[in-house]
Amino acid sequence: MKVQKNTLLLLACLVWAAAGFNILRIGVLAYPAYLTVWNLVLSALVFGIFQSFVFGRLVKKHTRRIHGYGDTRQFFLKFFDGKSFAIMAVMMSGGIALRASGAAPERFIAVFYSGLGGALLLAGLLFGRSYAVARRAD
Repeated sequence: MKVQKNTLLLLACLVWAAAGFNILRIGVLAYPAYLTVWNLVLSALVFGIFQSFVFGRLVKKHTRRIHGYGDTRQFFLKFFDGKSFAIMAVMMSGGIALRASGAAPERFIAVFYSGLGGALLLAGLLFGRSYAVARRAD
């Protein structure tokens, strides 16, 4: 199924925002017993690192790639490349395995997942902003 290339930005928005919301929700639900200023600083640090060095760059890279497509209609899964789908699969599998194994303490889940989920959610919102800008330009 082919979609308008700008729709790929909307699909990326929905996928990353949903993933971010779910991970953030897991972190926030685990947080009440560990709510300290130090843990909030650590969550903000995790957020900042992932937003600056991973997801912020990912949004820019894929937005440029999508805008660079010559044809206006693209296969709907082309909102990411193979490497990005692999990264997403590894992150999801690792997160599920980590929680299911019980290897990570609840405090880690609260702090890390809140920061990571916030960064993922912001990445989704940035894809949504790119979609809105592209729609206005059409």
